[in-house]
Amino acid sequence: MTQPMSVERAIEPRLLRGWISRYDLAQELDLTVDTLGRWERRRKGPACVRAGRKIFYRMSVVQDWLQSQELPRVADAKPSKARGRK
Repeated sequence: MTQPMSVERAIEPRLLRGWISRYDLAQELDLTVDTLGRWERRRKGPACVRAGRKIFYRMSVVQDWLQSQELPRVADAKPSKARGRK
């Protein structure tokens, strides 16, 4: 008699540990799947891997990409003189 597959193994496949699907990434970033597809075509977003029709992103690559999108903090500008007509 065979042992049933453990619940833990069924929930977290070892092969895909560290990867996230396009659908899940879209939910995490509050974007549409279409937006991520458009970014892929334009080479704008994080790099991805295709496995047949499935698309996956390495989580470490997504985190690096997010950090690269960080804008430098702008110092508070001093009030300047009005640039209108004199």
